[in-house]
Amino acid sequence: MKEKIQKISLYLDELYPNPRCELNYTKDYELLLAVMLSAQTTDKRVNQVTAILFQKYPTLHDLKEANLKDIEQIIKPIGTYTKKAKNVKEIASRLLLEQNGIVPNHRDYLETLPGVGRKTTNVVLSNLYNEACIAVDTHVTRVSIRLGLARKTDDVRTIENKLTKKFPKETLGRLHHQLVLFGRYHCKARNPECQNCKLYEICKYKEKNKYQ
Repeated sequence: MKEKIQKISLYLDELYPNPRCELNYTKDYELLLAVMLSAQTTDKRVNQVTAILFQKYPTLHDLKEANLKDIEQIIKPIGTYTKKAKNVKEIASRLLLEQNGIVPNHRDYLETLPGVGRKTTNVVLSNLYNEACIAVDTHVTRVSIRLGLARKTDDVRTIENKLTKKFPKETLGRLHHQLVLFGRYHCKARNPECQNCKLYEICKYKEKNKYQ
């Protein structure tokens, strides 16, 4: 397993030597809101709506006081916009009231915010505070199963725990971005680029023999 982990790490480093979050943000709360908004949609679409949202409402106070219907209209392209619009206003209100407008390095608190679960919290803590945690989304799940790092029956928390144990602690934040990018652009759900992949030999993908 150690050799396998090293092979995966080296290849991901080769593909993505400088991985980063593809969500656009300039302030800590913008990242938190962007990740919350990204549920069940793409980063590209989130970036399109947050560019408008954060320009029109450039502070937490502005977001807190914003007209709910206006926020809904701006973020409508990402889906489930009525619920997410309410989340935006409540998160802004609570950060101002309870945290002096700062996104804290505090997992338990963050997970009490509306629309913010463990995955969102992991992304925020990793990017803002360099905490050693890995967020498991659909891309990370798919790649982990295909590479034999997790089982098909594993839930996201089990996959997170397995990855945390298998890879060095200090690499987890970087690994998250690499696995997401690998799953998004190479090891895709449909038509993965198996023929060009250096991890082909250790992959458990059901169509791996297609290129033999």
